[in-house]
This record gives sequence, structure tokens and C-alpha cells, in this order.
Amino acid sequence: MLHLVLHAVVPGLVAVLFFRDRWKAAWGVMLATMLVDLDHLLADPIYDPARCSLGFHPLHTAPAIALWAALALSEKTRLVGLGLLIHMGLDGLDCLL
Repeated sequence: MLHLVLHAVVPGLVAVLFFRDRWKAAWGVMLATMLVDLDHLLADPIYDPARCSLGFHPLHTAPAIALWAALALSEKTRLVGLGLLIHMGLDGLDCLL
């Protein structure tokens, strides 16, 4: 449950700290990137609490993460890239715990 809460709280903190003048919109965009988890629907079983998402689901692989990092470099796609990188980081943390 904490994992899911962090997926909302961490982007919110990033939005408030780094995009203060438009934090609501920034938070909304970063929350929307949580749709990346739709790739979990391709797995069988869809949810496995013992499975690490990183490296397993197509949008959670190294090539995809490299693309998310590239998106974060461009001003026009920065919020999407940051949201996806935050998501991957939190999923990675979940894998460690």
C-alpha cells in the first residue's frame, strides 16, 4: 500500500519543489504517467507480489527507461520523462524491499 501512496506523493513533492508556479499541472502530468503500468496487463498472472516490474514488463525495461530519460532532457517532454523515471525508481525501490 505504501508503494502506491508513494507513486502519488513523490511526484507531488517534485511538482511543488521544482515546478512551484504550475505545480498542479505538473503533478497531474506526472500522475498520468502511472498509466505506464498498463503493460502489467500483458503478464500472466497480471499481479504477482513477488515479481519485480523492472526488466519484466515491456515499459519497465532498460531500453524503455533510456527513452524515459531522454524525454526528461527535453523541456517539452520533461514532465512526462520525470514522471516515468520517478515511477521506475519507486518500482526499483520496491524490488529491493
